[in-house]
Amino acid sequence: MTHTYQIIGMTCGSCEAKVKSDLLSLPDVTNVEVSKETNAGTITMEKHISLNALQTALGGEKSKYQISTTNYSETAEQAKSLFETYKPILIVFGYITGISLLIQLVSDTFNWMQWMNHFMAGFFLVFSFFKILNLKGFADSYAMYDIIAKRWSFYGYLYAFIELGLGIAYLTGFNPIVTNSITVIVMGVSIIGVLQSVLKNKEIKCACLGVVFNLPMSTITIIEDALMIAMSALMLFKMI
Repeated sequence: MTHTYQIIGMTCGSCEAKVKSDLLSLPDVTNVEVSKETNAGTITMEKHISLNALQTALGGEKSKYQISTTNYSETAEQAKSLFETYKPILIVFGYITGISLLIQLVSDTFNWMQWMNHFMAGFFLVFSFFKILNLKGFADSYAMYDIIAKRWSFYGYLYAFIELGLGIAYLTGFNPIVTNSITVIVMGVSIIGVLQSVLKNKEIKCACLGVVFNLPMSTITIIEDALMIAMSALMLFKMI
């Protein structure tokens, strides 16, 4: 994507060269063209970079070089960038939610417990599939943040099959109390590493869909794990 910005403070060729160099130092910036005559800069980037990040690259708020938008809405662009980044996981969640809802729609009455059971089955089966596609890649990525996989790398390999087993268990209705209890424990442990990584602002890849997609670790990963914990805990509470 390419955007044009207003950049004030450039008064000579050296200024142009510095601004261009500073902006090119940012990851995902592939090309920069600036002009002191028009007080403008055109930046080509692989994915959206926030205005704050661009200003920081130029020296921060107190810098003589100040950058602002001219031809687009920063808020709209950030929302678009966020959607593009997490599109794979949003589509997967949409499919699972839609299919599990359709199952209920053809029934005489809507059964929330049954819907959650079907949703959990779809979630674990689909997510384990993406992990197993490249099991070693997933295990290596998972070991970057999971508190158990960090110590014992084999857990990353095992985890993919734990999810597969849970998916089958939810699908077949195998011992719901045991199935939901294991889910609460497994996902509860998993979310600890996710929380630690997000709170420390670590820039690592989320392995929730294996290594097929380049998904950054973020609050969306926390929501995903928290949702599984909440649904399994609710079903467990209803059965006890």
